[in-house]
Amino acid sequence: MTRGETAQAPLVLVVDDVDHGREIFAEYLEFRGFRVATAADGLEALEKAFELRPDVILMDLSLPGIDGWEATRRLKQDDRTREIPVIALTAHALAAAHDKAREVGCNAVVTKPCLPKDLEQEVRRQLEARTS
Repeated sequence: MTRGETAQAPLVLVVDDVDHGREIFAEYLEFRGFRVATAADGLEALEKAFELRPDVILMDLSLPGIDGWEATRRLKQDDRTREIPVIALTAHALAAAHDKAREVGCNAVVTKPCLPKDLEQEVRRQLEARTS
């Protein structure tokens, strides 16, 4: 996929309150041909998800205000966003945090720090699962 094809590319919403992390993932995914929108907190994530209806959401779980767990719960309860795959991004490596993320509706969990290419692989896996 080339940059000229990005209008038809899947839209990924990257949600992270750490500017540097959000920018790295967003720039990498754009370079790899995805369209990208970003949000810095849970409330902004909800607003953008309802407005843009992204194909995949990368959701940091530790966010100010509405955290990623609650934002995901709300997204999965709403008819407009229920089917959007949510990939949890978390620094919590414990299995309990991963289990809680899945309980609120996350389709996958990626532990930070992670390589952007590993995150891209999970995004592509979720997109494939959604279309099959």
